[in-house]
Amino acid sequence: MGRKRSLVLRRLIHAVPVIFIVAVGVFFLLELAPGDAVDAYLAETGSGDKAFAERLREEWGLDQSLPLRFFIYMEALFTLDLGWSVAVSAPVVDAILVRLPNTVMLMAAAILVSAGLGMLLGGLSAMRHGRPEDGALSAIGLALNSMPNFWLALILIVVFVVGLGWFPLAGVASIDPPDDPIGRVLDTAWHLVLPVLTLALTYMALYQRLMRSAMIETKSSGWVRAARARGLPNSRIVRGHIARPALLPVVTMLGLQAGTMLGGSVVIETVFSIPGLGNLAFLAVSRRDLPLIAGVILAGTLMVIVINLLVDLSYARLDPRTTDERGAGRAR
Repeated sequence: MGRKRSLVLRRLIHAVPVIFIVAVGVFFLLELAPGDAVDAYLAETGSGDKAFAERLREEWGLDQSLPLRFFIYMEALFTLDLGWSVAVSAPVVDAILVRLPNTVMLMAAAILVSAGLGMLLGGLSAMRHGRPEDGALSAIGLALNSMPNFWLALILIVVFVVGLGWFPLAGVASIDPPDDPIGRVLDTAWHLVLPVLTLALTYMALYQRLMRSAMIETKSSGWVRAARARGLPNSRIVRGHIARPALLPVVTMLGLQAGTMLGGSVVIETVFSIPGLGNLAFLAVSRRDLPLIAGVILAGTLMVIVINLLVDLSYARLDPRTTDERGAGRAR
């Protein structure tokens, strides 16, 4: 227990400079881009003159010098007050907290489904190595991995929404949701089926290939031959001596792919009109809303850090050697 606590503390300490570098990078990258929030506002509304634009810049604090804006920006970050979003007319923190649960639900479900299906199909391929079933499963995984997620989303919409009418088209809740808590949970799950499947299936093949190759390699190891020589049941050998060691690269890839999957959720949330961080990021970029963009990116950074911390803890659970004194938490 002490080693896990040390692992968590070590990861949290490492997260501080990461968040600082991301925050500084976001500010200067957006400052280097042409235009500002006033230009985006005037282009969208198609109204206003030079005097009106200057007055807006003064009201929004965009007329100040670059060093002063950077100082105000960093001070806001340290006080956890990210300022006011002109894109949604609300405090940035409130806008993020309202939409964060939807992205967390989408990401968590997609990670579980993609990893679960990938490990299951990868294990089946490994146990049928060289047979027609192995080739068929590998081909399916490759086809899904090659398909853009927005294209897969459109196919699922055409088939299951337009054609069969099984699932709703957009949102995370019905217009008139059920009153009871269980009914609301089921209603949200019903709305998230297609978005989760779209995001999960495009990433499933990676975990499938990792699980398959790891299990094929593990099957020929010395400890598996020793277990068979001792007369252990085949099911126990597969679970404890083949599948468990093969989980290590899969769990590692979960952490490495967290940021990529979060980026993919931007497209999925836009296609299915899910009010999450991805949808909010698209709105913030189109409006050139610096405080909102910075808040969304920092929230995404924190999500990736938390996911990697959970991956490190899982890795340490699967292989306790990763938490020894010489390399505590060295999961990747």
